[in-house]
Amino acid sequence: MLLLKDVPVKPVKRESWLNLGRIVQALELIQDLIVISLCIGLFSFMVLQIQTMFLSLIPPIQFHTVMADILSLLILVELFRLLIIYLQEQRVSIGVAVEVSIVSVLREMIVRGVLETTFVQVLAACAFLMVLGVLMVLRVWLPPTFEGIDPEQQVSKRYKKRFTQEMAEMNHHSDY
Repeated sequence: MLLLKDVPVKPVKRESWLNLGRIVQALELIQDLIVISLCIGLFSFMVLQIQTMFLSLIPPIQFHTVMADILSLLILVELFRLLIIYLQEQRVSIGVAVEVSIVSVLREMIVRGVLETTFVQVLAACAFLMVLGVLMVLRVWLPPTFEGIDPEQQVSKRYKKRFTQEMAEMNHHSDY
């Protein structure tokens, strides 16, 4: 008598109706298209901002308006650079994001005027800038994880050099 437990069970290959690889690729493509549309929109807005800035240079020149336009344009350029880095490496650069934040805070302080800002707001801005400064310093010691645009190039080179030395040592020991 043949028992069921004696019969070898062959694993059934199940065809998945969900191809996760294709779904992820499609979602990444959609995400890239969204970022590209953001780049185009941001570039168009920068062109309009330059036009506004040149119109504000017509006499009588308003210093605060010109300064606000220039700083706003710098913020837009940094945001554009952040989007380009994202498209190239599929990551948000910590350094560029911190730089955008620093310029944004300084723009607000300059446009509003330090003398017209309350004491508490000045202290809060100073504390925020200190934290961002610490982040700028700490990012140098973060291990690089991406190729391409690497704002922490010296640290990246150091890790690559250490990795190649370790690989050479492993190859040297395996020869014996």
